Amino acid sequence: MPHRYDGQSMRERLQETLSVHRNELVSLFTGYVAQGKGLLQRHQLIDEMDKVVGKDEGMQKLKDSPFSKILKSAQEAIVLPPFVAIAIRPRPGVWEYIRVNVYELSVDQLSVSEYLQFKEELVDGEINGTYVLELDFEPFNATFPRPTRSSSIGNGVQFLNRHLSSIMFRNKESLEPLLDFLRAHKHDGHVMMLNDRIQNISQLQSALARAEEYLSKLPPLAPYSDFEFDLQGMGFERGWGDTAQRISEMVHLLLEILQAPDPSTLETFLGRIPMVFNVVIVSPHGYFGQANVLGLPDTGGQIVYILDQVRALENEMLLRIQKQGLDVIPKILIVTRLIPDAKGTTCNQRLERISGTEHTHILRVPFRTEKGILRKWISRFDVWPYLETFAEDASNEIAAELQGVPDLIIGNYSDGNLVASLLSYKLGITQCNIAHALEKTKYPESDIYWRKFEDKYHFSSQFTADLIAMNNADFIITSTYQEIAGNKTNVGQYESHTAFTLPGLYRVVHGIDVFDPKFNIVSPGADMSIYFSYSEKERRLTALHDSIESLLYDPEQNDEHIGMLSDRSKPIIFSMARLDRVKNITGLVECFGKSRKLRELVNLVVVAGYIDVTKSRDREETKEIEKMHDLIKKYNLHGQFRWIPAQMNRARNGELYRYIADTKGAFVQPAVYEAFGLTVVEAMTCGLPTFATCHGGPAEIIEDGLSGFHIDPYHLDQVATLLIDFFERCQKDPGYWDEISNGGLQRIYERYTWKIYTERLLTLAGVYGFWKHVSKLERRETRRYLEMFYILKLKDLAKSIPLAVDEQ
Repeated sequence: MPHRYDGQSMRERLQETLSVHRNELVSLFTGYVAQGKGLLQRHQLIDEMDKVVGKDEGMQKLKDSPFSKILKSAQEAIVLPPFVAIAIRPRPGVWEYIRVNVYELSVDQLSVSEYLQFKEELVDGEINGTYVLELDFEPFNATFPRPTRSSSIGNGVQFLNRHLSSIMFRNKESLEPLLDFLRAHKHDGHVMMLNDRIQNISQLQSALARAEEYLSKLPPLAPYSDFEFDLQGMGFERGWGDTAQRISEMVHLLLEILQAPDPSTLETFLGRIPMVFNVVIVSPHGYFGQANVLGLPDTGGQIVYILDQVRALENEMLLRIQKQGLDVIPKILIVTRLIPDAKGTTCNQRLERISGTEHTHILRVPFRTEKGILRKWISRFDVWPYLETFAEDASNEIAAELQGVPDLIIGNYSDGNLVASLLSYKLGITQCNIAHALEKTKYPESDIYWRKFEDKYHFSSQFTADLIAMNNADFIITSTYQEIAGNKTNVGQYESHTAFTLPGLYRVVHGIDVFDPKFNIVSPGADMSIYFSYSEKERRLTALHDSIESLLYDPEQNDEHIGMLSDRSKPIIFSMARLDRVKNITGLVECFGKSRKLRELVNLVVVAGYIDVTKSRDREETKEIEKMHDLIKKYNLHGQFRWIPAQMNRARNGELYRYIADTKGAFVQPAVYEAFGLTVVEAMTCGLPTFATCHGGPAEIIEDGLSGFHIDPYHLDQVATLLIDFFERCQKDPGYWDEISNGGLQRIYERYTWKIYTERLLTLAGVYGFWKHVSKLERRETRRYLEMFYILKLKDLAKSIPLAVDEQ
């Protein structure tokens, strides 16, 4: 359905502009066509307009016309003379396609399929023929209501609760699934919630009324064991609460739902039902361990995220189970790859308990082929041929550890989400996906020119796996809105999977709908036992200060640190990340190197990768290491710059942030794109003023100018100016540094803690677990479609990837 502006479609608006500004549009579109066959990105379309306006004052009329608004919402254009086809995105999640014939000055509306077919012609003039495999998931979701406002994206659970409660309100028969759901509740063969005395809704209502009256006469803190048999006689089993007061609250919530259901009551009730005791978290790639792994290839923020997540999750599960009046011991398993050549880590141990927990373990399962077990690490881009066998083996190992099936499975990144899909399909359990980062948006044109990337990255397998996993998941968690639907100008990571083509392979006309109520924004936090404000003097790890001083200032040049900081009185700009192209640490070093004024004001310290290029086995990292050494020489940074390799000691890293804060410094996160930005949250939690990329998650974490600053890594001169302005202002007004530091801390406490995260996650598991129960039949067709796509496409693509060979 074409998007309508003031009742007009984009095609009609463009046609109208053509009749009013014919000459000007001919001039502009001729400029596009003159660039020859190819793909023009958003900024190129706008630059061409500015160029044309600059040459001819009369063109200003076109810039002031409604057409300018169309052009600003254009994401890309395909030039195949005499045609220019434009993909227009008037707002997040909404797309429209038009084609202009520059010679005839005619405008056509294109369907998604037509636009993608047009795009395919860019690839060596290739048209896939009349019959192309087209993927379209829309028919499976056509009957299910979804929000239409872009601002509602990522609030799936609120929409779902409104939908469910309105159905229950309109039709009392719709309450039956809730009764079935409560009656079906068992754990380890023990009945929970309701027993056979309650067979229908009217019996439930009268039993609840009796229970409410009975409980009102008991002391609020009376333990459940005192009156367990009386409640059983009324039809109620364990799970309602541990005290008379808590059980009374649950009874009251359910009575309200039965009488007049409303969304928040339904969410609260479903969130409190005991449903999640055993959780499996899947994260196959990289070196997954608790020590000496950070900074190894493919081993960074995702590991930290999961370790912090499970510690907080176990605490929240224990608290809930206690409040539910149960004596169940929860179990959490992190399923990852066992790597025999473990490089001094614990990645060759099958089972490892997570420190700081009692019931959470890493369960490692090797990558196996007919030839045996793969011993060495392999890149996350090369794992696809191993994952099906890995899922089968993991399923058996999980069953052995849990003595049953999990209640919730959480996938991480593309590989973990695919394995979670295979396991949830096999075991019939609720599936949650966390992407962390979808590669498609990181590598522009990696879909249309996928063959160019195939040998190195195998994106055809990855994008196919992503489509399967996101459509199979019961709910999807993202850290930010931008991850789902971008912003006014940039396309979201998930949104980029709405429609795309892999020429010669298949065409996706409807891959994922960002308005789908399965999307929920649940932001993580930092581990507050490690990351806390520099001002909390009694908690500071002063015993580590000598080693931190040595790290920063020791004049010796070796593999542990190179570069010198001659003036120790200057504040420090600090950055810590993997050393790869997207994290853009070398961009920050160049920004610093070029700016004489910035170098006078502050020192720069970066913690990233290896210093010795021979130690890295990562293709991208080696390039960045070489670039870093070149920049140090080019700008003669000795005396103002320190480069420290990746640091494994998290406790010391936390104190390092605080030590930088003591110098009245700042943290800079210069990534070209960052899905979330855990280091941004860590730095802010330590009270360190933070400057972070405007591309991706940090733009939502930081309120610009209040709790930190947004920077554009594509404009390094502007980044330098912003940093200079900040430090000059702090020199004149030392209170300004404190103002930004405190603003960052306040933002964290309001939005970015693991406590808030785990409460939300378990509530979502309850709501979507209920929804899965209610909509079992409706999901069956989608599952069969996905199964066919997996067997007919992904299996063959994965098989085509060469298997790794262990060195003898």
